[in-house]
Amino acid sequence: MTTARDDLLAAGLAVFDRDGFEGATVAEIRSRARASNGSFFHFFASKKELAGTLFLEILQSYHAAIITSVDEGCGAREGVTRLIRAHLDWVVTFRREARFLFEISRSEWGEEVRGEQRAQNSRLAEGIERWRAPLLARGELLPMSAVLFFSQIIGPAQIFCRAYLSGRDRSDPREQMETLIACAIRAVVAPGAQDQAGGTS
Repeated sequence: MTTARDDLLAAGLAVFDRDGFEGATVAEIRSRARASNGSFFHFFASKKELAGTLFLEILQSYHAAIITSVDEGCGAREGVTRLIRAHLDWVVTFRREARFLFEISRSEWGEEVRGEQRAQNSRLAEGIERWRAPLLARGELLPMSAVLFFSQIIGPAQIFCRAYLSGRDRSDPREQMETLIACAIRAVVAPGAQDQAGGTS
């Protein structure tokens, strides 16, 4: 069962998706959520605060999908495959949320949530490192910084996802999945890396 706060966040997402942040109004969000003026301002001081809260909740959902896609049982190639698949699946499954996260969010209202965003980003990095560090130590993944590693995994996929989210390209970005996985494996996996099961990844 959703709460009044949940209803306002869902309404905010729908209105931001349709009208953009600048075009959205508190009145339209309240109308869509069937919430009173008092109810809105009980939960959020402004449209900007609602947008920031929405951003953090969506970011948490995205990060959870990425982190839970890999575990210590994944070899290098399997882990890379799972990370890219998780990213593409989340973007397509939660297209409206992904549009807000990657296309609509703006730095001018994001400053107020920057600290929590950094904390969430750190938790994402820690989650991926729990899987990556042992593989680095065994030489199964090529040595590079965590930031460079993540950019090699997600960066190329994001090019297709942004075109999809903006409407510039209507094709499902998952159609490029196998090629993106192959390219990422060449970029970050050491030649000859073994699966956990002992076979070639």
